[in-house]
Amino acid sequence: MIRHFDTGGAPHFPPQTTVRSVMLQVIYALLPGVIAHAWFFGPGIVVQILLACGFALLFEASCLAIRRKPLKLFLGDFSAPLTALLFALCLPPLAPWWIALVGMFFAIVIAKHLFGGLGHNLFNPAMVGYVVVLISFPQFMTAWLPPLELASWAPTLGQVLSTIATGHPPGGLAWDAITGATPLDTIRSSVATGKMVSEARQAPIFGDFGGLGWEWIANWYALGGLWLLWRRIISWQIPVTMIGSVVLLGLAAYLADPGSNPAPLQHVFSGALVLGAFYIATDPVSGCASPRGRLIFGAGVGIITLAIRRWGAYPDGVAFAVLLMNMMAPLIDRYTRPRIFGQPA
Repeated sequence: MIRHFDTGGAPHFPPQTTVRSVMLQVIYALLPGVIAHAWFFGPGIVVQILLACGFALLFEASCLAIRRKPLKLFLGDFSAPLTALLFALCLPPLAPWWIALVGMFFAIVIAKHLFGGLGHNLFNPAMVGYVVVLISFPQFMTAWLPPLELASWAPTLGQVLSTIATGHPPGGLAWDAITGATPLDTIRSSVATGKMVSEARQAPIFGDFGGLGWEWIANWYALGGLWLLWRRIISWQIPVTMIGSVVLLGLAAYLADPGSNPAPLQHVFSGALVLGAFYIATDPVSGCASPRGRLIFGAGVGIITLAIRRWGAYPDGVAFAVLLMNMMAPLIDRYTRPRIFGQPA
């Protein structure tokens, strides 16, 4: 006797990953670094994240409504909050609220939806927003707070909110009195004035390998990135080649002239290199898709970052390097496509 069983429509196996689950896991991986950032530099970073997320969701909803796309589906995929989070992590903690507004407009409206929305953007949206505000508001974008253990003034949450809302430090304080140079900027300016890197590193803002506090933040970002690798959310090629190229070339430069070139670990544990290697350059939409292409992409981002840090106008070059390699990604993928099974090499 033949028995018949009711079955659902194909496909019969549910998808193992969704956009929502991938975005959430990346956000989870970033949380330890966010907590470390707040621990060393105060609650300003949390306020920046909330502001950026609010503006990102506002612009996302507006663009979806104009394009007549379902709001619940696309607002619930957490792509906009992740873009906002990556953008906010690059901001000084006391940056005024309009920095997040302008950055999220260019990230969500210009870099994302004008290119067709999620999955169609040529450039990394978070880095587009960051580069726009970095070039447009240099005074605010260089107003970094020193670590709390070195700061002569530690802002309370109320003072943080007041400064972000007005764009002016509370109590009549000047920006120069409460902010200072980053480790990368300190090395850059010291070498430009004829000092040696070893002399610059005598400043109290430096830790064992990189900047005081920044090296611990980078460690937590790296642990989160390793968790993403273990979960197979990202591939190993870009983080390995990006950090590896910086270490190898940085080591060669350091051995050739240690007086004007920092040690390789100084590059790794200062600035946004680790954040960029695991969370920004690994964007599957604006990066390369082929395995060999990802190797080239990661190495290119690392080399350009090192070149900008050494000869460019900005102390850190991760964002510019990612955007430059985003332009090259389609060409790289074209010439690194894997051989089709059954076809000659």
